[in-house]
Amino acid sequence: MPCQLPTIVHLDADAFFVAVEQALNPSLLGKKVAVGGRVRGIIASASYEARACGVYTPMPTNQALRVCPDLVLVDHGDGMRRYSEFSRKLFAMCEAVTPVVERRSIDEGFMDVTLCGFADVDSLVGAMRGLQARIREELGLPVSFGLATNKLVSAIASKQQKPFGFTVVLPREERAFLAPLPVNVLPGVGKKTEVLLKANGIVRVEDLFGQTDSKLAALFGRDWRQMLAGAQGEDESLVGTVHEGAKSFSRQETFSEDCRDFQQVLRVAKGMLDELMSRVRVEGKRVRTLTVKVRYPGMQDDVAGRSLAEASDLEASFYVLLENLLQLAWRRRSTPVRLVMVKLSGMEDPDEQLELFPQQRDDDERQRRLAAAVDALNARPHGALVRRGHQVLWAEDRRKSTL
Repeated sequence: MPCQLPTIVHLDADAFFVAVEQALNPSLLGKKVAVGGRVRGIIASASYEARACGVYTPMPTNQALRVCPDLVLVDHGDGMRRYSEFSRKLFAMCEAVTPVVERRSIDEGFMDVTLCGFADVDSLVGAMRGLQARIREELGLPVSFGLATNKLVSAIASKQQKPFGFTVVLPREERAFLAPLPVNVLPGVGKKTEVLLKANGIVRVEDLFGQTDSKLAALFGRDWRQMLAGAQGEDESLVGTVHEGAKSFSRQETFSEDCRDFQQVLRVAKGMLDELMSRVRVEGKRVRTLTVKVRYPGMQDDVAGRSLAEASDLEASFYVLLENLLQLAWRRRSTPVRLVMVKLSGMEDPDEQLELFPQQRDDDERQRRLAAAVDALNARPHGALVRRGHQVLWAEDRRKSTL
């Protein structure tokens, strides 16, 4: 039986990283703000005021500062901890409405409110507008909502009136809603496909409807029926409730000047490892593999990686390995590095592991309790309260580089 209400909701936080920084520092509201690396990094998120000046993601930071000289640049630093906490609170508010919530990313997801007992469209829309307003009031985050009968249409709808948009597509109006939109709103239509379609006179979604089957097959291959169904607003995929979490975590830092100091690069790498391991613990996972990448001024990369015998969620398990891998990755030691990246992968659940040595297990549990206490202190909104020595030195290196 067809759904009689637009009960699939897509929510998409607007300029999420910037919005978090503005929530923590309201003096940034209404300004041209971007979150990203320093002069030689890239823009990770830009406010709508900055976008109006031509700043976009992932634009190089130095280019962004040229097109928008009065851009307020916020270095994300250890911000992933803050961003993850805001994301957790955002989805917790959604799960208070319905248990059927799918987290697509840190700032985007779906809700299925079919079983919430809404009698009509007005009551459903009122409840979702109320949720949108609570998120704005309690978290300071503007979030755009799209309501439709399926995931595909709701995801497209949420992007039509940003920021803080709210778009409803009623049942049986899906095709009419999509028809005048540019064809690149459809999943699977990237830049190359868009150019190909434009060369064949297909600019808007409705331009697909008059094409012959053979023409569509020539343009899209064997997936042409699925593409046509999407253009007509048809989608049978379900909102998934299993949050698998990330399969890997990575962090990179671009130096303001090419760096020859091994200890300075190591401090940066250790600081990033600390941030990533905190995220691993938030996911309730352990990791086995550590990878280190360095990039030279000529944009060439060298990489080294290695796995532990047993997966861990403790920084100390990886510190010595990190130093060894940095030495291996930095093969051209006569050449300074422009960037260093740390990646953790090989995710495992704790109960999948067989711990053979009780003494080691007890020591690890004590370290986990300490790490959990530190994580809780550092999760507070206004930044880390507890820092290791290399983190303090890393922060000092950053401060000096901006003087």
